[in-house]
Amino acid sequence: MSVQRRTKIVATLGPASSSEQIIAALIDAGVDVFRLNFSHGQVDDHRARAALVRTLAARAGREVALLGDLQGPKIRIRSFRDGVVELRNGAPFTLDCGLPDGQGDESAVGVDLASLPGSVSRGDILILDDGRISLAVAAVHGQRVECTVRMGGRLSNRKGLNRLGGGLSAPALTDRDCRDIEHAAELGLDYLAVSFPLTAADIEHARSLLQATGCQARIIAKIERAEVVHDERVLDAMILASDGIMVARGDLGVEVGDAELIGIQKQLIRKARRADRVVITATQMMESMVQNPIPTRAEVFDVANAVLDGTDAVMLSAETASGKYPVETVTSMASTCLGAETYPDVRRSQHRMDREFSRVDETIAMAAVYAANHLERVAGMVCLTESGTTALRMSRLSSGLPIYALSRHPEIVRRMCLYRGVRPILFDYTVCAAGEVAQEAVNELLRRGRVGSGERLILTRGDLLGVGGSTTTLKIVEL
Repeated sequence: MSVQRRTKIVATLGPASSSEQIIAALIDAGVDVFRLNFSHGQVDDHRARAALVRTLAARAGREVALLGDLQGPKIRIRSFRDGVVELRNGAPFTLDCGLPDGQGDESAVGVDLASLPGSVSRGDILILDDGRISLAVAAVHGQRVECTVRMGGRLSNRKGLNRLGGGLSAPALTDRDCRDIEHAAELGLDYLAVSFPLTAADIEHARSLLQATGCQARIIAKIERAEVVHDERVLDAMILASDGIMVARGDLGVEVGDAELIGIQKQLIRKARRADRVVITATQMMESMVQNPIPTRAEVFDVANAVLDGTDAVMLSAETASGKYPVETVTSMASTCLGAETYPDVRRSQHRMDREFSRVDETIAMAAVYAANHLERVAGMVCLTESGTTALRMSRLSSGLPIYALSRHPEIVRRMCLYRGVRPILFDYTVCAAGEVAQEAVNELLRRGRVGSGERLILTRGDLLGVGGSTTTLKIVEL
């Protein structure tokens, strides 16, 4: 049997990846989750892409999840008369909240955030276009923030605006986000990412709006504000309020600086895993492949480093949404993940060795992975799961072995596509006689070619089939 990749791949859909041919090729190349970016495109575009993913995944016999990403209150400049300007180092440039859209030029541009003049002061550094342009605030007069260009270059319409160190903020859920939450429910998405949250209350608000629609999609908190990562209590509360986090390195890196971002990424991955939350590492992971068919060595090391840190998934944005080589990028990322996963430290874990467990199902999950890691001839772990919780807890421990998670619920199976090391399988074990469930589960894996004769499996299940949170049994199965 071939080695199975444990780290999951999230790929963003866009103009370069909307056709049946490309989406099918991306699924074949190994995409586990497709991202619909609500910052771009129309609802009809997302609806068509979501339907195509569902159809093509079923045709390929693959489980693939869908993640919707809310735009959030990203602060942007308005547009220029000619669409683009060139800013020179040392030149004056004004951010004017009163300047209408379409009236910007080399001297000034409008800004969407009316409170900007009251949020900055002389000496502050403002960052545009994800760090490509920087301005030093010289003075504030009424609605005008007068600046000096520190690092110039080409600046086009609607680029993002941040302050170094954070502090520019707006309500986390805009009116557009509230409408897009309804769209997410309509599309039957499996995950919803909330952009620029400031507190756990923002995540809880998004969850309440989503649940009001009847949608059970899980919530991903995008960590991209300096205020959040610099206050451990706020960060911990946000992680616990969510079902997972995204290390959104674009805006976060702009606010905290790239040098500090390195350690923050490691801290976020560690915190999420300890809290039994999934974690996605995102932004510019293979950015050069927007234009080139192979990644740089630095990008390969960046992806590998996130894998070694224990991230559940690595995400592609422009690389697959608008790049020239979307399929090649996924192929390169998959091979990089596999290469990193061969490192011995990735296949062993000391997770929770020094603490007591409070739940029986948690104890069984932990015991299964430790048994699998230390017993000879084990081909993998099998968990029969109603809610996916046992599979999630197993995936928090490092192992070189696959976790086969069998569930009778399609939405649970898709949700588990984001869990590191978990291979979700749709399987209705409730139709089996109680004494035959283990054997039928093994037979399913044999039919799929996942295991072979002479191997062992560590199997977990509940005494009450079809009841969530009832995992009580661990069994070693000889094939």
